[in-house]
Amino acid sequence: MDTSINQPTTTGAISATEARVHFGKVLRRVTEEGETVFVERGGRLAAVVLSVAEYERLLAARETTDWRERAQRARALIKAESGGRDVPAAEDVIRAAREERDERFGDLR
Repeated sequence: MDTSINQPTTTGAISATEARVHFGKVLRRVTEEGETVFVERGGRLAAVVLSVAEYERLLAARETTDWRERAQRARALIKAESGGRDVPAAEDVIRAAREERDERFGDLR
């Protein structure tokens, strides 16, 4: 999925106090200008204010892309970049990793 299209503009972080005092301006920046505003509390990022449209886009992207689909796309990309060499399926890699884990740490159960 190409996430570079229609990306919202992001701005530097503002303090929680500034967000509270100027919430109308923050809301206008988000809804009218398409910005995403990061809010800090105590010098650390605490929240993100984004438009409903951007939120729904993120939800839709998350819901439509399960791990198997992402693994298949990654496998195709790796295969293309490796000159067409066969790449094991994600399920096979996971199974092998679990077998190795159980072999190494099975006595810890």
